[in-house]
Amino acid sequence: MEIAAVAVLGLLWGSFTNVLIARVPAGENWVSDGSRCPRCGAPIRWYDNVPVLSFAILRGRCRACREPISWRYPIVEVAVASLWVLVFLQWGWSVTALLLAYLAVVSVALVAIDLDVRRLPFALVLPSYGVVAVLLLVATVMGEGATWWMPLAGLGALGGFYAAVWFVYPAGMGFGDVVTAGLLGLVAGHLGWGAVAVAAIAGPLIGGVFVIGGLLAGQLGRKSAVPYGPALIAGAWLGLLAGGAISDAYLGMLGVV
Repeated sequence: MEIAAVAVLGLLWGSFTNVLIARVPAGENWVSDGSRCPRCGAPIRWYDNVPVLSFAILRGRCRACREPISWRYPIVEVAVASLWVLVFLQWGWSVTALLLAYLAVVSVALVAIDLDVRRLPFALVLPSYGVVAVLLLVATVMGEGATWWMPLAGLGALGGFYAAVWFVYPAGMGFGDVVTAGLLGLVAGHLGWGAVAVAAIAGPLIGGVFVIGGLLAGQLGRKSAVPYGPALIAGAWLGLLAGGAISDAYLGMLGVV
């Protein structure tokens, strides 16, 4: 029952994530304005705004104009709910779980926005530093996570690495990637060096695999612009969810532990 409750809450917050995806890049009000059809602008009634279920009942079309609604909407809702369940299974009812639940909403929003408009908006990333800092402080007081300085070390490691890459080759990476990497490193540091190490390594690996696959499939050219945010965020979440286990297994293979 607890897992089901977390999944439902995740779906609801996934619906809110869709609002962020649509409105933050456009600079629109995402706090008080009601939901509306992206095609005709008609207000969406509450019974047509139930995550996943309404999309299925309406067969992916707006009730007012009957124009198709993107599959991205239920995919985002399910993605947030899935991350929330995975977080709950590991950390239960804790401040760390709340921290990661918040980061899940921001992460999914950033992935979708980067795929849409090729940028990671500061309007979403920068305020998240404040929210994350407060939650990290509370988690530390509650005795959760690594030592108090580890989030700062994670920020320096992940943010510093991408800042160096951006400084050397600014044409190949936007500064939004740097700021986002710092935020992810801050949270990864809370979970320990294993999470930071896997997050740092997995992002470039995932990005490289995607680019190579696109080149081999003929979908990308040598000069194609590819958003790096999704790979960066996916790698970070691999570190957050399984960094400790992966690093321990690797060190065990080397006979270190």
